[in-house]
Amino acid sequence: MPLVRISLRAGRDDAYKTALAEGVYEALREAFGVPEKDKFVVVHEHGASEFVYDPSYLGVERDDALVIVQITANAGRTLDQKKALYRAIADRLSAAPGVEPRNVLINLVEVQKENWSFGDGVAQYA
Repeated sequence: MPLVRISLRAGRDDAYKTALAEGVYEALREAFGVPEKDKFVVVHEHGASEFVYDPSYLGVERDDALVIVQITANAGRTLDQKKALYRAIADRLSAAPGVEPRNVLINLVEVQKENWSFGDGVAQYA
């Protein structure tokens, strides 16, 4: 059910990008109870002119190691579940591949279940 988009500056190796995808997926399983195999992650790499951010917005000091994680998921999670997800992602990405928590920006987009088709032109959750 979640669709994860991870954006970062170009130049990281495949192991780094795989660790990002796996860390976010495992955090989703932990905090949101996402089922096994429900893994859909797209990693986007950007050059400097295509990856623009403020280095100190809201007092968080970030740098070019910034990783932006956008998750589209079904609506209905509690505030506590969302906070647990954000913490789990920051912790897991800190452990592997070594992203400092200050460089993890997360955006959660909630949608209704009928807004998904996982193939065959069918709204599987509707």
